[in-house]
Amino acid sequence: QVQLVESGGGWVHPGGSLRLSCTASGPTFGTTAMAWFRQAPGKEREFVAGSRMTGGSPRYADTGKGRFTISRDNAKRTMYLQMNSLKPEDMAEYYCAVGYNLRQPELEESGRFAYWGQGTQVTVSS
Repeated sequence: QVQLVESGGGWVHPGGSLRLSCTASGPTFGTTAMAWFRQAPGKEREFVAGSRMTGGSPRYADTGKGRFTISRDNAKRTMYLQMNSLKPEDMAEYYCAVGYNLRQPELEESGRFAYWGQGTQVTVSS
């Protein structure tokens, strides 16, 4: 069983930065695909960024390209999402997720992920 715990959310002015963290427990962290999704009130959950341990470049939604960077530290069992130049439209609950044996395009499909964190709120406002 994999458990995921997110942290790092909070309130920031437009143009500000936040770094989200997702720490995993469980024996297969090093062989997984991991991703960040977000969900704003009244909207569907949407893909933000993801990566596979087995190779390939990280994948980003168009909304975050050039502003968001996904990374992982396997020794710490932690995945990060560095978010810069935040906009009010980035305000949402952010979730990390772990999946197995995903192909690169499948990183964007929330239904492919087996485990989810509890979420961390990101608020962007003046």
